[in-house]
Amino acid sequence: MFDFAIIGGGIVGLSTGMAIYQRFPNAKVVVIEKESAVAEHQTGHNSGVIHSGIYYKPGSFKARFARQGSQSMTEFCQTYGIEHDICGKVIVATKKEEIPLLENLYKRGLENGLNINRIGRDELNEIEPHVNGLGAIRVPMAGIVNYRQVSEKFAEIIKENGGEIRLNTKVEKIHEESNQVTIETNRGTIKTSLVINCAGLHSDRMAAAAGYKTDMKIVPFRGEYFKLKPEKRYLVKHLIYPVPNPKFPFLGVHFTRMVSGEVDAGPNAVMAFKREGYKKTDISMKDLMESVSFPGLWKMAGKFAKEGLDEYVRSFSKKQFTKSLQELIPEIQEDDLIPAPAGVRAQALKYDGNMVDDFHIIMGKRSIHVCNAPSPAATASIEIGKEVVRRIPVQTNLTNRISTVI
Repeated sequence: MFDFAIIGGGIVGLSTGMAIYQRFPNAKVVVIEKESAVAEHQTGHNSGVIHSGIYYKPGSFKARFARQGSQSMTEFCQTYGIEHDICGKVIVATKKEEIPLLENLYKRGLENGLNINRIGRDELNEIEPHVNGLGAIRVPMAGIVNYRQVSEKFAEIIKENGGEIRLNTKVEKIHEESNQVTIETNRGTIKTSLVINCAGLHSDRMAAAAGYKTDMKIVPFRGEYFKLKPEKRYLVKHLIYPVPNPKFPFLGVHFTRMVSGEVDAGPNAVMAFKREGYKKTDISMKDLMESVSFPGLWKMAGKFAKEGLDEYVRSFSKKQFTKSLQELIPEIQEDDLIPAPAGVRAQALKYDGNMVDDFHIIMGKRSIHVCNAPSPAATASIEIGKEVVRRIPVQTNLTNRISTVI
């Protein structure tokens, strides 16, 4: 009998396990992961950016947890010797019509309590000599890290505290009872006082398996990348982002210098035909039918038809992808780009076609469901874990080990 069973061995599930031991040192915890290693999906395909929280609505979980998370993630990396670099980033306006949008974003960053700077063309060129820009916002607290390494350290800390991580274990059914939760898996039954759903791309399915209907559906969006070939990496010093299109809920193609020294260029954003569909040829009829039968998808598609079409054109045309990148760095040529692994974003959509634009946590009777945790969830993972654990109801003397749960 476990005190807590966490479904999902990505960075959010593992950070939650670590946070449990900070509050309940004697707890008995199990992390259930269907893959053969932790951090195999969203976490392991992450761009590795430590975000600042500049883009998000003031007061939202994303804004607060990204700001706090950039600090706690940096401190964690310093404590455990994980390679990282707080290199900063620039958000660049390349056209006159983007200047007002840049100003609005700058004001939002100040509202979010960030120490950012509005800079002109000359200062931008000192930071990023090859960037074409009329002006920019300098975000000094943004950085880069390998989130797979962070997740592996989270897992190590859980095991050091006596927790278990069961790999190759797929959840098949969840039964919430009055005094416990029974989880049926492909490798036997697990009983726990409380289940915490951090299943990412499958979080809505896990909530449904526990008996909770939500007004949302996880729709997977694939982000496709190129890398700069080694002799062209000098074109990017730090992190370079465009001013986001306020009519489209993704950030646009950008340049990310990785801790390995490589430079990623991208991503676009296209609907994947499989929840873990990292390639164009990855198709799951079950996943695809769930997506296309969901009314919210078609309502969203109607709102962003032009922008969505542009994303698909970039997906199949390296020439068009290159043109998008050239808006930031005109020197980039098609031959400078090497195909790179894609990522998949677990984005929750509502029935009305709107994206769930904040982290979303649903409370059950003996369960907690993290049902929307896309970017910047990796940056915010330590703070999300703390928030989940803060919500754990407490009763005295429930078990001999801890005073907790329901």
